[in-house]
Amino acid sequence: MSSRRKCRELVLKTLYASEIREINWEELLAQILEQSKVNPKDKLFIQSLIKQILEHGEKIAELIKEKLEHWDFKRLNSVDRIILRMGVCEMLYFPDIPIKVSIDEAIELAKKFSSPEGGKFVNGILDAIAKSNKEILAK
Repeated sequence: MSSRRKCRELVLKTLYASEIREINWEELLAQILEQSKVNPKDKLFIQSLIKQILEHGEKIAELIKEKLEHWDFKRLNSVDRIILRMGVCEMLYFPDIPIKVSIDEAIELAKKFSSPEGGKFVNGILDAIAKSNKEILAK
């Protein structure tokens, strides 16, 4: 497993646990990082991704909501919602990561942690966002 994939899994686990248990994400992340023995570079990526997701949550959510057909954003399962936020956040705020990589990584997370159809769902939403927001995502 790539180092970045492990980072993304830790971000997903942190945000999911924080949402479910209503625990401060920073405290939770500190515990998770201690158990995972993450190197400093990866730790910085994890912290940056979480901070960007939380800081730009409304903008990210709006882009996702625009592509949800016949679905209410709040009714998405937590895992899919977090994975979509992660993918959109990477596309918007991490220009060093190719959009295709962000989408592929989100799909893999969904296949591993979501429902059987999660990968296809995440792919469809992120691909639609990438295609319709080329001017925003231009790097």
